[in-house]
This record gives sequence, structure tokens and C-alpha cells, in this order.
Amino acid sequence: MESSTTFLLTALILISSYTHSTSAARYPTSKINTEFIRTSCLATTYPKLCYTSLSSHANSIQTSPHLIASTALEVTLSSAKTTSAMMLNLSLSQGLKLKEVAAMKDCVEELSDSVDELKRSMGEMSKVGKESREFKIMINDIQTWVSAALTDESTCSDGFGGNDMNGNLKTVVRGKIVNVAQLTSNALALINKYALIHG
Repeated sequence: MESSTTFLLTALILISSYTHSTSAARYPTSKINTEFIRTSCLATTYPKLCYTSLSSHANSIQTSPHLIASTALEVTLSSAKTTSAMMLNLSLSQGLKLKEVAAMKDCVEELSDSVDELKRSMGEMSKVGKESREFKIMINDIQTWVSAALTDESTCSDGFGGNDMNGNLKTVVRGKIVNVAQLTSNALALINKYALIHG
């Protein structure tokens, strides 16, 4: 009986010290991961947005240049999809001028293309290192698609540059599109950085 009690106490002490040591170790690791995102984001045009959009993914990104580029693409795609759906709903709103409706429809098409290009780049990114194709060819394709997505988003934003549009509508739409474009720009910068490190 005494030996089983001693065994139980020893086990509890071991578990307690293990839990303490892992929780103590977890904090520095988490800090290292967060710091990796912060320093990686310095290579982007919008480092603050880069950090705020990726910091919640620190544990899955860890300190991987591949994973930070992939996650940036994922976050950008999600934002592009949400913005595209919002634009589609807005284009069906009552009381819009003909020019506004036309700009909305063009923008929905541009964003749809952007979403497709981001999906393709994400699909290709997930295969990097797993297929025998040359890294440089794969990364070039990814860079081309993300650049095309950025061009589509800029074209969409330009469509709302006129002074003859509803001010509130223009502000809301351009704000959303600019946000997606900035996320895309950041993703491209992180992909470029990954290409340099890997190459």
C-alpha cells in the first residue's frame, strides 16, 4: 500500500514538473514564432497589416518561410472571397446609378479572376517540395498568378475613381479592395522572399 502511494506521489510530481517545463518552454517558442512573423513582414510593403493578418497563425507557421508564404496566400484568398461576395450583393442594390452598376459588375468579374488566380497559386504552393518539377518553374508560376491577381484588384479599384459616384459607396468599395490588394502585395513579397531563400 505504502509503495503504491509513493509511486502515485512520484508520478504526480513528475507530471507536475513536466507540465511546468512544457508550459515554460511553450512561451519562448511562441515568442520566437511571433518574432519570425514580425521580421518576415518587414520585407513587405505593408508590414503592420502583414503582422496583424498573420500573427494569429504563429503556431502553425512556426519559423517556416514556406508556411508563412502559404498562410499569407490563404488569408488573402479568404479576404478576396469575402470581398467578392460583398461586391456581388452591392451590385444588386436598388438606387445605384448605371455607371455604379457597371463598375460593380466589372469589379465582380475582376475579383472572380483574382480568386481563381489565388486558388491556383495556393494549389501550386502546396506542391512545392513534394513534386519532382523544378522549384524555380513552380515559384515563377505562383509569382505570375499572384501578380495577375494584384493587377485585377487594382483594375477593380480604379473603376471607382470617378467623382460622379456615390461617396459612401466609393469609400466602402475602395476600402475593401485596397485591403485585399495590400494583402496580395504582402503575400507576393513573402513568396519572393521564400524564392530567394530557397533558390
